[in-house]
Amino acid sequence: MVSYTMTSSLYIITFGMGASPFTNIEAVKIFCQNMCITIVLNYFYVFSFYGSCLVFAGQLEQNRYHSIFCCKIPSEEYLDRQPIWFQAMMSDGHQHSTHHEPDPYENHFIQHFLREHYNDWITNTYVKPFVVIVYLIYASFSFMGCLQITGGSNIINLLASDSPSVSYALIQQKYFSNYSPVIGFYIYEPLEYWNTTVQEDLKTLSFGFNTESWIEQFYQFLKVGNISASNKTEFINVLQNGFLRKTEFQHFKNDIIISRSGEELNIIASRMYLVARTSENTQREVVELLEKLRPLSLIQSIKFIVFNPTFVFMDHYGLAVTMPVLISGFSVLLVLILTFFLVIHPLGNFWLIITVTSIELGVLGLMTLWKVDMDCVSILCLMYSLNFAIDHCSPLLYTFVLATEHTRTLCIQDSLKEHGTAIIQNVVTFLIGLVPLLFVPSNLTSTLFKCLLLTGSCTLLHCFVILPVFLTFFPPSKKRHKKKKRAKRKEREEIECIEIQENADHVTSV
Repeated sequence: MVSYTMTSSLYIITFGMGASPFTNIEAVKIFCQNMCITIVLNYFYVFSFYGSCLVFAGQLEQNRYHSIFCCKIPSEEYLDRQPIWFQAMMSDGHQHSTHHEPDPYENHFIQHFLREHYNDWITNTYVKPFVVIVYLIYASFSFMGCLQITGGSNIINLLASDSPSVSYALIQQKYFSNYSPVIGFYIYEPLEYWNTTVQEDLKTLSFGFNTESWIEQFYQFLKVGNISASNKTEFINVLQNGFLRKTEFQHFKNDIIISRSGEELNIIASRMYLVARTSENTQREVVELLEKLRPLSLIQSIKFIVFNPTFVFMDHYGLAVTMPVLISGFSVLLVLILTFFLVIHPLGNFWLIITVTSIELGVLGLMTLWKVDMDCVSILCLMYSLNFAIDHCSPLLYTFVLATEHTRTLCIQDSLKEHGTAIIQNVVTFLIGLVPLLFVPSNLTSTLFKCLLLTGSCTLLHCFVILPVFLTFFPPSKKRHKKKKRAKRKEREEIECIEIQENADHVTSV
């Protein structure tokens, strides 16, 4: 329960960070809030009901009752006379000839492989240089991927892979991507459109765009007809009774909202459409365009809003570059602050910091090289990879740091013997559980599969390849433990050599 409490605390901290105001992506925030509630409920479930079930199962096993049918297990002689199916159903799973072995877990084939073959091979002097080269290659690709993280992820990835919208979007991007989406320019307050200053401000705001605007068409209509509209009454009168009655301008009726207050008419809102000329990388330029247009709506005298339905996704992807780094960074910092006061050995915490950082950067960099976009799913996976790495690396590291063998090689071999089988079983079952994600026709599910596959693979690489070699190079030193053991052995040898003579005829050796 101590280790389970620590694990639950780490998950609460990291997902709590995702549910905090630091996260401004609502999908991530909602998911993290649900995860925090789930972790708390699961903790109390394990602490109460599940623990009671384990006690009950232990009593059944001790009294030789069947764990499913809760009936007394027949004797071995009786089972030998029954059919095989009956033996399979009613057997307690123990080989009675080996039931009293001190540690049956040692016979597990993974444990046997690690103990007899892998531990000696990975710590071999001739293997270590190749492991160092492998890590340098891993670090190089990770660093290269981290440098290539950019915004402008493709909106298509939010759609199902077999959706017809994907085909449309690909064709549109291939042949008609020289223009941005049509941007709605909405003026939501009464404005003196007949004022020359206002007219100049509107021209300034729409400069550089291809526009579809009733304002420009109306000004052109006044100029061609040599019509004067220098005040409010003339302007609205010509607009209603002249301009909007023309067949070619009637489609602008939906772009102007005119209200009547008594005898007075007012234009309370209007809209026009803007299209920007872009290069091939349309999405990134549109994000930059939004970042320039929206501040103008706050500082200009004209109150307006610019919007297009795709801006919802543009906003999301505009933030996706910085959010993973910020969330992961804050999570790592908070976790390390907590574990700094709770760890048994500070050097173990230091190694844990280095390992988790290496795994996190590796997952982030390799994701980029694998063309995984920075969306809400990949951000959540980065948060999860932090906890996954801590769960699997911390037992190995702390067992090594606290070991008292003569050499660092023996210490890491003992750590692998103690925790290697559990780590392999956990990671392998985790990766097998990802296989069904391959058959879901969704780009977001594909992102989830790639991110979690990298998380499990990087963690496995560090636990069984990188750490067993690097820990034999660097501290902690085991010389002090060796000196203490030598001193104890010498003291024991001196004690064993003492002879106590009780009388002349009897000598007792101690």
